[in-house]
Amino acid sequence: MKKIIRIGTRDSELALWQANTVKSRLENLGYQTELVPVKSQGDLVLDIPLYEMGIVGVFTKTLDVAMLGGKVDIAVHSMKDVPTLLPKGIIQTAVLERATSNDILITNGEIDYNKPCTVATGSLRRKAQWLNRYPNHEIVDLRGNVNTRLQKLKDNNWEGAIFAKAGLERIKVLPSQYTELDWMIPAPAQGAMVIVAMENDEFSIEATSKLNHKESEICTTVEREFLRTLEGGCSAPIGAFAKIEENKIIFKGSLFSLDGKQKLDIEKSAEVLDYKDFGQNCAKYILENGGKELMSSLKSRLK
Repeated sequence: MKKIIRIGTRDSELALWQANTVKSRLENLGYQTELVPVKSQGDLVLDIPLYEMGIVGVFTKTLDVAMLGGKVDIAVHSMKDVPTLLPKGIIQTAVLERATSNDILITNGEIDYNKPCTVATGSLRRKAQWLNRYPNHEIVDLRGNVNTRLQKLKDNNWEGAIFAKAGLERIKVLPSQYTELDWMIPAPAQGAMVIVAMENDEFSIEATSKLNHKESEICTTVEREFLRTLEGGCSAPIGAFAKIEENKIIFKGSLFSLDGKQKLDIEKSAEVLDYKDFGQNCAKYILENGGKELMSSLKSRLK
């Protein structure tokens, strides 16, 4: 049976870029597609920090509802925004080849990091890691899509703001001057795009699975298992990054207190063949070495 694959997407410029990338690749394989843009609560409510909204997967929930209601066949997400537990009936079908996972700092001029500075980010992970490194700096909340956040940086007297490099590159708004934060551990699956579909939709599953990049799937699986085992939502101050070198997975993971003063981390490698348990085992090490108490404290503070 031939059918038009309806691709659900948020209607921000970056989300549409991601959806159009999938659309183009599916059409190159001979499939017919159409985009179905929808607004999420995360896009509509910009004056409340994400962690205060109390919704896991705030950017993906609307598309989940559209898919479960039969309005779209597949959805394309920034994988770092997707909860580790998908709604019943929805499955992951492909991870596209990952772009850079790095965070970057965009500034309003030269920064003297030894002096008090104001840096903007809506991410608890970025905030905690920044304060761990620069405890005398102030962090202010920054929300909105990429273009909105870039404009807010221009309109305020902050010294800088933190962004995911991949998003700015994708929609061609990466400034010529920025600082690569190679010391900051990214969000689990940052830089990766994921496709999900209904588990009973064999046509869409078969079509989209052709776009899967196995190495990116393995690395993001390890990172998301680390996150899931720690029981951290998308907003928790958890960093995770895996890469494959020869036949080994090299992994870095971290868990921070909200103020950045407490840091628990792990660096470990494993055989690629053992990737399915690797992220979980790394998280268990963190939990057994102070992580259980820190996660309990975080959950009570983020309620």
